[in-house]
Amino acid sequence: MQDDVSNIDKHAQKLAEVKFMFNQMEEEAEDQEEGNSMKILRMIDALQRLGLDHHFEEEIEAILKRQYNDTGPSHDLFETSLRFRLLRQQGYRTSIDVFQKFINKEGKWESKLGQDIVGLIELYEASYWATEGESTILDEAGKFCAHKLDPPPTDPLADYTLRHPLHRSLPKFHVKNYITIFHGSTKHFEDTLMDLARLDFNVNQSICQQEVVQVFEWWEELGLADGLEYARNEPIKWYMWPLAILTDPKLSEERVDLAKPISFVYLIDDIFDVYGSLDQLTLFTEIIDRWDIASADQLPNYMMKCFTSLHKVTNDIGYKVYNRHGWNPVHSLRQAWAKLFKAFLVEAMWLKGGEWPSAEEYLKNGIVSSGVQVVLVHLFFLLGQGLAQSNVDLVSGDDPPVISSVAKILRLWDDLSATNEEYDGEDGSYVYFYMLENPQSSIHEAREHVMRMIEETWKQLNHELLSPTPFPLVFNRAAHNSAKMVPLMYGCDDDDAGQDRKLPKLKDHINAMLFESIPI
Repeated sequence: MQDDVSNIDKHAQKLAEVKFMFNQMEEEAEDQEEGNSMKILRMIDALQRLGLDHHFEEEIEAILKRQYNDTGPSHDLFETSLRFRLLRQQGYRTSIDVFQKFINKEGKWESKLGQDIVGLIELYEASYWATEGESTILDEAGKFCAHKLDPPPTDPLADYTLRHPLHRSLPKFHVKNYITIFHGSTKHFEDTLMDLARLDFNVNQSICQQEVVQVFEWWEELGLADGLEYARNEPIKWYMWPLAILTDPKLSEERVDLAKPISFVYLIDDIFDVYGSLDQLTLFTEIIDRWDIASADQLPNYMMKCFTSLHKVTNDIGYKVYNRHGWNPVHSLRQAWAKLFKAFLVEAMWLKGGEWPSAEEYLKNGIVSSGVQVVLVHLFFLLGQGLAQSNVDLVSGDDPPVISSVAKILRLWDDLSATNEEYDGEDGSYVYFYMLENPQSSIHEAREHVMRMIEETWKQLNHELLSPTPFPLVFNRAAHNSAKMVPLMYGCDDDDAGQDRKLPKLKDHINAMLFESIPI
């Protein structure tokens, strides 16, 4: 406890020092001189990589808004790429035309750029912000940079960027590695910033440890794992979702609450996959659709316990949202659960009945059965921003693209992680149904097809993140973070889709985030 107090005091002191340093840079950058402008952009990039940007949200928005409105073209690849990426991350749809000056008459990237290592690293990061409907300039940039940076040069950031591009990874989970990469670099990163990053990580880790305890205690008190020995019982893994989705330390209560519907998604999925007969699952779905708690005693005991617990959690979250934000979300939450149950039932009927769907039918239903909509609907209300009837109707109805894109990424990744060269497809997956419709396709070709679909879906998500939207920025960022978490939770490599290969990496992240502090 004494160490925690000491860390908090040191954290406050270092934060004040960094804020002073940042404000000085901001004042200099207002002159719009190129050197000053790059200095503040580098600082924003460092703050984001080190998980410190939540302390500077208003300042960062003001700076990037000014950069978007007032900054002229640059002939430096690093500066152009960094500004482009930071602006798109902030929701500004800056034009890809800023890169035209680096394209030759044949429409190819200038070969001389291959010598600009720091520029290539940043261009590679920027390339992940391609959207549907744009030209292939960013797609070609990614291939160009990957080729020029392979094998990676001596710059440690190059190798790390190729393995963990920012747009597809969670900086919060990589803070320790960034501190190591930046350690000893006096060119752009002050020791004070590194000290704050270490302290901030440790202070936030203490908060996360308290949250994990709360989730564990809640789950144990429910007792839903009793009698369901084959169901997943992994509250710490489920908690990693809200930890990834909601990065602001101030949203502690929201993270704990969000872990609850996530836990039910996993549990109910196992009930449909492992335990229930088709008649029982049909009755279960009908009762959920009516939200008929009075009929719960018609269900098998484990289903009745599940529904009564789900009923209580839904009402508790609804009560909390109403008290805090003045909106009762219970109807919308019930609708979301009914929708999920129906999707699970459709899959159960396919698997137990032996009548296979088309690949398109499977994917359409699989986007719903992913559980993403249930989770993000709960998140929307827990955040309490943008609670207008039109937004509620939008988030509660047919999945808006910012939700369905994430759900599609999850469904395809999850299915891909379950396949390898010996895959027989008997449990059903998009890969299997695609191969049924394309018998000439090998498993390798089918997996490549799915990877291309995932890439196109990322472009659709990028498009939504950069388009006018009624949803608040914090919600869109949370949706983006959900998509970033998918490869970690359902990971597979291009040459090996075995899930076991990725699980130790998730365990490594759990240990790093929750149990291994950073020496000060």
